[in-house]
Amino acid sequence: MEIVKQTAQKMEKRIGVIGLVIRPTACNTAGIQEALRVHETLIIGKMEIPKAAQGQTVMALLIEATTDEVGALTGKLGNLPDVRVKTSLV
Repeated sequence: MEIVKQTAQKMEKRIGVIGLVIRPTACNTAGIQEALRVHETLIIGKMEIPKAAQGQTVMALLIEATTDEVGALTGKLGNLPDVRVKTSLV
């Protein structure tokens, strides 16, 4: 019974925010765009703010997804060079 309950909770879609701090380079920009394209059905909205003085970009993704889907997306993004990822789910 406990296992079934945990499985049902994992499959429940949740609303959340994925925050990214990126030092843009040719290799990670293409990787970010590919990850977002593959997981575009999870993304409700996106905000991107360049911080040219620091050589960084800050991106926020509003998502609706299961925890497994969030893990797949953040795993791909977090494995890219010079990309830091944090997630908050409700």
